Amino acid sequence: MYDNITDTDINELIDFLKIKPIPKLTNGPKVIEFEKKWSEWLGVKHSVLVNSGSSANQLTMLGLKYQYGKCDIIVPPLTWVSDIASVLQNGHNPIFVDINLNNLSFNITELKKKLTPNTRAIFLTHVLGLNGLTDELLDLCNEKNILLIEDVCESHGTTFKNRKVGSYGFASNFSFYFAHHMSTIEGGVVCTNDDKFYQLMRSFRSHGMLRECTDENFKKTVTDSYMYLNKDFIFLSPAYNFRSTEINAVIGLSQLKNLDNNNEIRRKNFNYFISKLDKTKYFTEFNMEGQCNYAFIVILKDGNLDKRNLVEKTLSENKIEFRRGCSGGGNQTLQPYMKSFAIDQKELPVMNHVHSFSWYIGNYPQLELEKIDRLCSILNNV
Repeated sequence: MYDNITDTDINELIDFLKIKPIPKLTNGPKVIEFEKKWSEWLGVKHSVLVNSGSSANQLTMLGLKYQYGKCDIIVPPLTWVSDIASVLQNGHNPIFVDINLNNLSFNITELKKKLTPNTRAIFLTHVLGLNGLTDELLDLCNEKNILLIEDVCESHGTTFKNRKVGSYGFASNFSFYFAHHMSTIEGGVVCTNDDKFYQLMRSFRSHGMLRECTDENFKKTVTDSYMYLNKDFIFLSPAYNFRSTEINAVIGLSQLKNLDNNNEIRRKNFNYFISKLDKTKYFTEFNMEGQCNYAFIVILKDGNLDKRNLVEKTLSENKIEFRRGCSGGGNQTLQPYMKSFAIDQKELPVMNHVHSFSWYIGNYPQLELEKIDRLCSILNNV
């Protein structure tokens, strides 16, 4: 990965910092501007900029607890740790469901078996730029009145039926970490079309303060119930300080201008990579419709440890950086923080194959096709 922050981004930030008097640098007008433009780009009503994608996950799960109480939440074993952590830290019960190879998202047949009367939400991860949505999943959510939460931290610009993922769910979370499709250095955003949830996200981002809400009717309802409190210091919930800064927003506004063009290059790169990969050795039958990958996905068909070790040895000798296990290092249920949970690994056969016999390798706009050719040649000749 080359530096995801460009000279243009830095120059725009310098120009902003040169303004006299010195502009407000904490959460302010530029954050609001970014939220508006991000919402327009994604196709949603509301966005709340925060200091990381992990914080976006945390606020979303706190919002669910505030509105619906602690509940069962369907989660994937292939995701980043903060998804599962946010579920656990808010007292929800994570229900793990195996994945499928075509989009590395839920096996819908297995998911249906795991539904309980207390299932309130499905927390779906769009893995490494692949779309995880299907009509069957969306119909299931509508039929069962289950909230869909989309983790789009790795998939900015991925689409389902020509509509961006992250615009389908009750809420969606994005990350603007250094290596992702676009960066604000560190940063994230919660998106929703639900007006009340938006108000809660604004409040919970800033210690749970009611004054951060923009709905005057909602604020009045609360203040009327707490007349003995200073209306500027009413806290709806024990929440967090997850605010972003004007500096992050300025960089984000600059990055957003190039996001679509950069994404198109990433799409072409991944299509080219898959077309060159040896289909007898590696799984290539991904659902490519709408993909917007920021990493090349490599899954060895043969579950053979010697072959896996040879692939890794060969990549390392050729100075090609890789991560085993795909998103998040593989199967989250095997991690130390999950040791108190009784997880039957026989129910996660696809996940466990991906955990041990897959990798991802960086895909970025500056990557030359010659390097992709070289990468495929090295993999195919192992």
